[in-house]
Amino acid sequence: MEVKQELAASETIKWKILIVLLAAIFMSLVGVSIVNVALPSIQGSLNATQSDIQWVLSGYALTFGVILVSAGRAGDIMGRGGLFLIGTAIFTGASIAAGLAPDANSLNVARFIQGFGSGLLNPQGVGMIQQYFRGAERGRAFGYFGTMVGFSVAVGPVIGGLLIKFGGADLGWRLTFLVNVPIGILTLALGYMWFPRPLIHKPRATNNSKKSTGLSSLDPIGSVLLAIAVLAVLFPFVESEQNPYMWILLPISIFLLYMWVHWERFYAKLGYSPMVNLNIFSTKSYSNGIIIMSLYFLGMTSIWVLVALYVQYGAGLSAFATSLVGIPSALLSAYAADWSGRRVMDYGRKIVIAGLGMAMLGLLLSIVFIFTHEYFGTSIWWLLLSLGILGIGQGSVISPNQALTLADVPIEYAGSSGAIMQTGQRIGSSIGIAMITALVFAVLSSYNWSTAIAVGFAVIILVMMLALAVAVKDLNDRKANKK
Repeated sequence: MEVKQELAASETIKWKILIVLLAAIFMSLVGVSIVNVALPSIQGSLNATQSDIQWVLSGYALTFGVILVSAGRAGDIMGRGGLFLIGTAIFTGASIAAGLAPDANSLNVARFIQGFGSGLLNPQGVGMIQQYFRGAERGRAFGYFGTMVGFSVAVGPVIGGLLIKFGGADLGWRLTFLVNVPIGILTLALGYMWFPRPLIHKPRATNNSKKSTGLSSLDPIGSVLLAIAVLAVLFPFVESEQNPYMWILLPISIFLLYMWVHWERFYAKLGYSPMVNLNIFSTKSYSNGIIIMSLYFLGMTSIWVLVALYVQYGAGLSAFATSLVGIPSALLSAYAADWSGRRVMDYGRKIVIAGLGMAMLGLLLSIVFIFTHEYFGTSIWWLLLSLGILGIGQGSVISPNQALTLADVPIEYAGSSGAIMQTGQRIGSSIGIAMITALVFAVLSSYNWSTAIAVGFAVIILVMMLALAVAVKDLNDRKANKK
C-alpha cells in the first residue's frame, strides 16, 4: 500500500513539474514574440537608433545562445530545479528592468540579462522532462511542450498589438515586458512548492568519474571555449551589416570548436567529467536528430519574417492584421504537437518525415497564393490555408524530433545534450534569417515582392529537403538496428 501511495505521489509530482515548466516556456516565448510587434513603438518612445533596435533582438539571442550548453551542464550536476528557478527569477527581474527602462542602452542591458535568464532556464526544462518522464509519457510531455510553444507564438503578437493599442505609444511597449512579471512570480511560487528537494546542491561527478568534484565538475575551460565559439558563430550574423570585418570570426569559431572537442577528450582522459560526453554523438538517433533540428530552424525561422514583410509591404495590410495571419498556423501547430507527442513512440521518425512533407506543401501553396494574389487579384487571406498546413507540419516536427533525439541520451547528460540541440536551433535560426532575408532583398532590388518572397520560400524548401533526407536516413538506421 505504501509503495503504491509513493508511486501515485511521484506521478502527481511530475505532472505538477510539467505545469511549472510550461508556464515558464509560455512566459519566455511570449516575451520574444511580443517584442517583434513593439519595436516601432520602442524606437519612437526612446528615440532609439536602428542599431539600438537591432540589439533589442540580437542582445537577447546572443546571451541566450552562448549560455545554453554551460547552463545545461550545470543543471545536470548541481540540480535542474534550482537553476530553473534562478533562471526564471533573473528573467522576471530583467522584464521589470526592461519595462521601466529610461533609455535604449538601459533596455538593451535588460535584454542581455533576459537572454541570460532564458538560457539558464530552458535547458533545465528539457532536462527535467527527460528526468521525470519515460516512454510514451515522455512523448506526451514533449507534445504539451510543443503545444505551449505554438500557443505562445500565436497569442504573443496579438497581446502585444492590444497592449500597444490601448496603452499608447510609450506605456504600451513597456507593458509588453511587464506582462511577464505576474507569470514569472507564479512560476517561482509553484516551482518552489512543487519541485523535489534539494533544489540545488554542490557539483557532483557524473559518468562514474571520481576526480570530478566541485568546480572541476563544471569543466570551466570547456565551458569558456564553447561559449566563445558559439559567440564567434553568432556575432557576425548580428553585427556584419555594421562591420563587415566581423565575418573573420567564422573561421575562428571553427578553430575554437576544434579546440573544444580536443579539450573535452583530454579532460575525460584525465579522469574528469567533461562538459559534454562526446560519445553521445556516436548515437545515430542523437546526431541525426540534431542535424534535422538545425536544418529545420535554418529554414523555418525565416518564414514568419518573410510573411510579415510580404503581408505589410507587399500586400499593404496593417501591422495588427499581419499579427492575425499567423494565428491559425500557430494553433494548428499546437494541436499537431499534442497529437504527434501522444503517438511518437508508436510511429517514430515517420511522424517527423510526414511533418516535413506537410511543411513543404504549405510553402508551395503559399507561393501559389502569393502569385495568384499578385496577378489575378485573389484574396491574400488564402495564405491562412497554406500557412495552416505549414503549422501542422511544424507541430509534427519539433516536439517529436526532440523526444526521438533525446531518447537514448543518459539522464546524467540530459541537460547539456538537450542544450546542444537548442544551440543548433539558435545557430540555424541566426544563419537562416541573415542569409535568406539578404537573398530576398537582393532579389527585391530587381523584381517585385511576390517574386522575392517566392525565391525565399523556394530556398527554404531546399533546406527542408535536406532535413527530410536526414530524417529518412535516421528511419533506415533505426530499421537496420532492429534487425
